[in-house]
Amino acid sequence: MNYETPLYRPPSEAQSLILQVTIGCSHNSCTFCSMYGKKQFRVRSLEEVCEDICSARVKYGRVQRIFLADGDALAMETDALLAILKQLTASFPEAERISVYAGPKNILAKTERELAAIRQAGVKLAYFGLESGDAEVLQAVKKGVNPQEMVEAASRVRAAGIDLSLTVILGLGGKERSRLHALHTADVVSRINPEYLAALTLMVEKSTPLAAKIVGGEFLLLSPHEVLLELKMILANLDVKHCLFRSNHASNYFAIGGLLPQDKGRLLAETERALGHTELLKNEYLRGL
Repeated sequence: MNYETPLYRPPSEAQSLILQVTIGCSHNSCTFCSMYGKKQFRVRSLEEVCEDICSARVKYGRVQRIFLADGDALAMETDALLAILKQLTASFPEAERISVYAGPKNILAKTERELAAIRQAGVKLAYFGLESGDAEVLQAVKKGVNPQEMVEAASRVRAAGIDLSLTVILGLGGKERSRLHALHTADVVSRINPEYLAALTLMVEKSTPLAAKIVGGEFLLLSPHEVLLELKMILANLDVKHCLFRSNHASNYFAIGGLLPQDKGRLLAETERALGHTELLKNEYLRGL
């Protein structure tokens, strides 16, 4: 396998075969993200990728799950992606799931027929970085789309039959937009109604534009207590059906999880308890990306 590092994948793909089909991120403009800052985006050639697939089959044998990296496999031309998926499913017929990161702009660039073909070819799960449902926050962090476009992109993925794992970032609105960030995020998530929802907590890398805003006093970070208040507000205002919720990422001060809406009462109670017991919160030095 040939990897161009750094290499990232969702926490739930820890045991998956990671196959790089693109290098970097086609958007690569979010002010809070440094993941692909040093990579020039490109699509790997079909020959390169197929060599890696053959190599992986020899090295690993049977594979249950496959994740297509880097930042957004859907940035590829659909025919090229379908060719890779055909090779993957032929080489690993036992694989239960193929998953991808899916950016909203690249989803919106695909037709419904293209997304349906991608699902038919084997992609079952898309990780979608909503980050916020607040228009001003999305604009400030240069996400490149507005809340309605987020809803449209996510809806297209679900309509194609691809399960959706949505990510939001606690604290992304700073102190100034915290309440609106929470309320609008809960509203957009509810409109999307994803199968999976993960809440991370903002961590700022020194090399990002957001870090410069913090140094300049233009952006005020939330305290751990304020982060939990934001989490509580999002949970209280969510209206989703059969959604597996997790807030147990390394970046979080406090880990909770459950099935919504069934476990909403318990999740709110646990968050309320943590608000009154600071000893339950993770120390800052233990947080990570």
